[in-house]
Amino acid sequence: MMTENERWLTAHHDPLAALYTFSACMALADLHGDGESKLIIADLGTGAYNMKLKVYKGTSLMSENTLIDLPTGVITFHMDTTEPRVPAVAVASGSYIYIYKNLRPYFKFTLPTLEVNSAEFDAWSQARDELLDVSMLYEILDSLRQEVGECGLTTRSQRFLMCPDHASQATFLNQHKGFILKRQTVVTCFATLKKSHAEDDAISCLVLGTESANIFILDPEAFTILNSMSLPSVPVFLSVSGLYDVEYRIIVACRNGQIYTLKRGTKIGRPTAELTSQPVGLLKRDKTTIVATMDQNLHSFNNKGKRLWSLKLPAAITCVETLEIRTLGLTLTALGMADNRVMIYRDKHLVDTIYTEDRISAMKFGRFGREDNTLVLVMKGGGLLVKILKRTARFEIEEAQGSSHALAVKLNIPKKTKLFVDQTMRERENCVLMHRVFQHDLYRLRLNTARAYVQSLETSSNPVSLSQTEPLKLSAQVLGLGPTFKLRVELQNTSSTSPSLQLAVIFHCDDRIYSVNKSYIQIPILIPGVIHVAETLVTCISELGISDTVRVFVVKGKASRPLLTAVISMPVAEIFMGS
Repeated sequence: MMTENERWLTAHHDPLAALYTFSACMALADLHGDGESKLIIADLGTGAYNMKLKVYKGTSLMSENTLIDLPTGVITFHMDTTEPRVPAVAVASGSYIYIYKNLRPYFKFTLPTLEVNSAEFDAWSQARDELLDVSMLYEILDSLRQEVGECGLTTRSQRFLMCPDHASQATFLNQHKGFILKRQTVVTCFATLKKSHAEDDAISCLVLGTESANIFILDPEAFTILNSMSLPSVPVFLSVSGLYDVEYRIIVACRNGQIYTLKRGTKIGRPTAELTSQPVGLLKRDKTTIVATMDQNLHSFNNKGKRLWSLKLPAAITCVETLEIRTLGLTLTALGMADNRVMIYRDKHLVDTIYTEDRISAMKFGRFGREDNTLVLVMKGGGLLVKILKRTARFEIEEAQGSSHALAVKLNIPKKTKLFVDQTMRERENCVLMHRVFQHDLYRLRLNTARAYVQSLETSSNPVSLSQTEPLKLSAQVLGLGPTFKLRVELQNTSSTSPSLQLAVIFHCDDRIYSVNKSYIQIPILIPGVIHVAETLVTCISELGISDTVRVFVVKGKASRPLLTAVISMPVAEIFMGS
């Protein structure tokens, strides 16, 4: 079985990215039609302010847009057929859906307002007319909350009941009693539904789940409500399949631990399955639905709600994601665990585990940049980690009989040819002679190598000095097309503490072919680690169109032997003839 290091490459790790987001607030899409996918993150900021829509291009932050309210989801979809086929970005935030095209605000959809409770409306009207004081208003709203529930009240009443003391309640009343009382719902989850075609870049409708236990399907062009459905509880996760104009199915996991199914033509969700706890994530397969719950379980159901299998996991599940690897034809399930790891399952079989330094709060898999199989992880501490799946990665299921099955496989050994048989016979008959010839050639190779090495040491013809007192490194470069070239020589002191003094660079060549502008260059004090550059011009004066070598010597003081020698093979000069 392959290990994590054999399957995944760490492309980027930024522990100081300061991101606060969830899987529903992440998306990967090609926003500019250039073939390079961007990472879109709705950052919750501090949880109360500084919310932003961030777009990453590679490892750098490309753009930021401020969000007014806390985001609950980010999704990309095609809303028209214009060219180039660039998707729009939809951000669910509070009671609104913000649409961005080319990363610029394009449209804002507002959820329809709900009917205000008559008793609540009368209480605020009397408080506005000063017929009720703060204490009486609080008692009326508190009794109404116990009667209709928290969700049956407006946001103003909910915040008023959250005020801790009489003074803050009075301040809140004076600030808000003059405004019209509205009861608005908020978006809890949303997804996309293809309208009439199933292609990847086809026009899609938006499917919204709200706190008022409703499901809305929006028209992608006019942004009007095409269909409205209701549920017994608040939806928290959606999975949509099919086409709106033909047939579609919406699987909804609700806050009461139930799974409901909505089809074309239905107005009320049909109960499909009951979970053992509240859902953490919902993933749809072809004929099955995979649900992760808060009691550390992973369940699989068919379309009729029958439980196929369940797994008890070693830690709590923080997030789930689908890994669709088209090159392998696999669809895997990735689970972010509370014990700082990602467990990857193929059906109910564990095939891989990725260990991280922090707990994972969000992850998204897809095309990022120009890599098709990229896993983006956001940590609880705000770090960002990008993993790329290797092209050689495989996710095989280990079986108990795997070893015996492998031994039973017959190897496909090719037949022996006549040439192979003749060569084998010759090697058997002349094995001693062949071994002696091989050893003789090997000794001769070693001798020639040693002679060349000694000669290079005696003539100092190495570009790297082997001296302990003057450890130097020389490199040369030829610039230009000719007939005038520039020789660029880089000299570096490779010692750790000792500087080099009284050095000079000498250029030597055949004066019948080349003319050197400065054949002697004095080198100042050479500090360790600093590269000194010496340049001179070399002109080809021969009209024969030939080239030769130029020798570069590094000498010290009045020493007769150079410290370093480099032989530069000059290119043939390009001679430009006048017209």
